[in-house]
Amino acid sequence: MVDDVLNGMKDGMNLVINSLQKELSKVRTGRANLSILDGIMVDYYGTPTPLNQVANLQIADARLITIKPWEKTMLAPIEKVLVSANLGITPSNDGEIIRLPVPPLTEERRREIVKKVKSDGEDFKIRLRNERRDANDLLKSLEKDKDISEDEMHKGLTRVNEMTNDFVKKVDEVIQDKEKEILSF
Repeated sequence: MVDDVLNGMKDGMNLVINSLQKELSKVRTGRANLSILDGIMVDYYGTPTPLNQVANLQIADARLITIKPWEKTMLAPIEKVLVSANLGITPSNDGEIIRLPVPPLTEERRREIVKKVKSDGEDFKIRLRNERRDANDLLKSLEKDKDISEDEMHKGLTRVNEMTNDFVKKVDEVIQDKEKEILSF
């Protein structure tokens, strides 16, 4: 019973860590990264379609993303969507390909991004603590219903706290790695 609760909590916490990593992959670091284009939808014959399904996306070098639509008629809609997406990058269109030059970040902008990343990290720690609370409540209700003994409940609560602390450390490590990436030139 206790192991089932812990395994469920561990699965939930792994999902939180994966969500954090996915969220941070979208953060601009001054290097070309295709994940900044995730979630951008283009009107493709009246249907909102992900950008990567109407064009070939490539990283030409550390500071340049190229977008080559499969149909030349899609150049203007893609360029319009990129401008309205507010990426902080101005697209340039040469009639065949769209280039997104990723400008280097200023020191001030890097610091702002780091603050935002740390704030996101705190939000994900709260999600971890919510998982802990749910597991603790479940253990207490199992003990109340006499499905587990009081000793098993206390051991389970201790293991829940240990696991939560381990996952909070993982969040801190992910945030520190992203901070180093943002602050490196």
